[in-house]
Order: sequence, then C-alpha cells, then structure tokens
Amino acid sequence: MSPGHQALPASLSDEALARESVVAQAAIRRHRFVIIGLRIAVLVLVLGGWELSANLKWIDPFFYSQPSLIWAQIVEWIRDGTSQGPLWVQVAVTLEETVIGFLIGGIGGIICGILLGRNKLLADVFSLYIQIANSIPRVVLGSVFVIALGLGMASKVALAVVMVFFVVFGNAFQGVREADKYLIANARILGASKRQLTTSVVIPSAMSWILASLHVSFGFALVGAVVGEFLGAKQGMGLLISTAQGAFNASGVFAAMIVLAAVALVADFILTRLEKRLLKWRPAAF
Repeated sequence: MSPGHQALPASLSDEALARESVVAQAAIRRHRFVIIGLRIAVLVLVLGGWELSANLKWIDPFFYSQPSLIWAQIVEWIRDGTSQGPLWVQVAVTLEETVIGFLIGGIGGIICGILLGRNKLLADVFSLYIQIANSIPRVVLGSVFVIALGLGMASKVALAVVMVFFVVFGNAFQGVREADKYLIANARILGASKRQLTTSVVIPSAMSWILASLHVSFGFALVGAVVGEFLGAKQGMGLLISTAQGAFNASGVFAAMIVLAAVALVADFILTRLEKRLLKWRPAAF
C-alpha cells in the first residue's frame, strides 16, 4: 500500500459489506417480483386473447374451446365427478401408475447406467441392444403392453418404465463416464477398492447427471401412463381425455391437460427440493 493511503477501519468495512448485502438482497427480491409479474402478465394476455378470440368468433370455440368453458368443465368435474367417477380417483390412478413406473424405471436406469459405465465389457456387449430397444417407438410398445398385460395398471406401468428407463440410464451412464479421472486416480493411489471408488467417488460425481434426468423422466413417466390409458384403460386421466375426444368435447380435453400440468408442476417442485437437499455441496448458480 502506498504511503498516501491508509487502511479503512474494520468497523467501516463491515458496515460497507452489510450495506452491500442489503442492497443485493433487495435487488434479488425485486427481480423475483418482476419475474412473477411478467409470468402473470403473459398468462393473462394468453388467456384473455384466447377468450376474446372465441367470443368474437375469430376461432371456433367448438374446436378450440375457451378459458371460461374449460374452467366450467373443471368445476363440474370437481363438483359432480366425471363419466368414469370422481375426478380425484382418475388423478390418483394416473399418479399411482406414474410414480410406480418412475421409481422402477429410475432405479433400473441408475443401476444399469452405473454398471455399464463402470464395466467396459458389459457396455460393449449391451450397447447395441440398448440402442435398438431405445429406437422402438413408445406408442408401439404401449399397444404391445395393452395386448400382453391387459387394460389394468400393469400395462401403463410398463410403458412408464420404458419411457423413464432410457432417459435415466443415458444420464447415469454418461455421468459415470464423465467422472473426474484425476480424482479416481488419487483414490486408487490411496488404496481405495473398486467398490469404494464406485460408491464414494463415481456415484457422487454422477449424481448431478442423475438428478437432472429425474426432472425430465417424471414427465415422461406421466406421458407413458396417460398414453397407456389412452390406448386402453378402465380409469385414469388418459381415458378421460379419450372419452372427451370421442364426444368432441374440446373443453374436456383442455381441462384434463390442465389437471395433468398441475400434477407435473407439483412433482417437479418436490424433485427440485430433493435435488437441493442432495446437492447441498454444489456451489449456487449465478
């Protein structure tokens, strides 16, 4: 430090840091409120434009419905139930199929991804078959599952498992392959066994990849369950959509889509909270 400058007192430095912290927190709050306000504005603009277009006959409400009719349909389902029974039963059936398929497909994808990522021989042997299975259209598999497993829950769970498995498997496999080679080498030098390397180094390194895939894969599990119900079911939101489509009830189709979107948003919120808990060590993103 030059002779003409003197260090600031510690108390003054602390006060400056405290002021900067308050200013930064206020800016973050303002930014959050701006984002919320813009989201609400976009929603109001879209729904208002849709309602106005339908009322002015710029679009045909028979085919495209309108927000007021969709809301009335949801209220009717909640109050009087659907043609298949209470609305909450249909949501519960689809959600049960989704969660079971998500868990089975997710756990299977993680295990297989780690095994093949850590074993080059297994990866070389099974990689071709996994690519072939992944290239088969899911809708075709849904029809096969309905024929083989019937109209019950099993066929929907099977399709949800297939939808989830390949997403999670790909991320787990890549996450294992992208593990820090220098960290693995240092652990080996320190005498870590292959099992210790996998559990203490490789899996934690791949956890970000795996958890990122879970956000996407839950949506795929929901799609699998709904598509399976659409192809053939006794209950569920997919059957509700199929019934509304058969009756040319556009409001019913959109209403079911909104209910499914609400379920997906709640699930994504839960998964985000889980990810933050498991990845406390990761630095916060700017």
